[in-house]
Amino acid sequence: MALVENWLPPSRENWELVVWLFQFFPLITIAQWGLDWYGAGKTSGKSVLNIPGKIAWITMEVPGFITLLYVMNTLPAGGFWSLPWESKAMGGLFVLHYLYRAILCPLLNPSMAPIHLLVWLFAIAFQVTNGLSIGGWLGAYGPTTRAEWQREGNYKAGGRMELGLMIWALGFFGNIFHDDELREIRRASARNQKKRAQEAEQSTGKGKGEKTGVDKVYLIPQNGLFWWIFYPHYLCEWIEWGGFYIMAGSGCVPARNFLLNEIATMLPRAVQGKRWYIERFGKEKVAGRKAVIPGII
Repeated sequence: MALVENWLPPSRENWELVVWLFQFFPLITIAQWGLDWYGAGKTSGKSVLNIPGKIAWITMEVPGFITLLYVMNTLPAGGFWSLPWESKAMGGLFVLHYLYRAILCPLLNPSMAPIHLLVWLFAIAFQVTNGLSIGGWLGAYGPTTRAEWQREGNYKAGGRMELGLMIWALGFFGNIFHDDELREIRRASARNQKKRAQEAEQSTGKGKGEKTGVDKVYLIPQNGLFWWIFYPHYLCEWIEWGGFYIMAGSGCVPARNFLLNEIATMLPRAVQGKRWYIERFGKEKVAGRKAVIPGII
């Protein structure tokens, strides 16, 4: 059943239009290099247009994999389970990433900075477009039989699926590891705040219900790739989707678009984030660290 005629799910003509237009997304991200503003994370500021961090993150990230699953289940005549295992596997990896990224991450985070309405809207647009693009390819407009998959770059001869899956897994688990390093800083900060609040209660005689006014604490992460770069979780995500692109094959324009578009939008954020660290901690303490690619940028 179509939710929006010829769009959800998309007709082949509309799907091709979406994929073609999505190739130009990096042109939009050029503006990020000239703007010293990003209304989320460490660079989030006060605004009446802010949305609470966890609510904003979940609601802007979930539409992508929901769109992909809907398209993959409605485009093929037999639904999702009629597709070859390669299509199902890649759809499953996409969903697994976003179950972690969109739902588990914000639930595990002790706190999240508010997200500006504009960032939220752009993120939803990106997710829905990407879900349509990749879901359409996996569900109907890419290879939909075992024979077509085997002709798609002769993946059996080169072990392309296996190689891509290993690279994807490396990026996925690297992403989880470095995310948890950031969470541990917040958890440690929360523990310290609680301890200091209890000490203040004991020394001043304040009641438990009174606020002691402990400020946020920012630290430079040290473990894993944080030793060389400030945003290893970005790099690991690029590795993930690089593996995904290898699995799909060089002819998969949607997977290529996704990888390039992720880099285009996250790279300027990483560079901006490095400037934030320098301004907060000074050049001496951050010397030697790059933004997102060790030894390069």
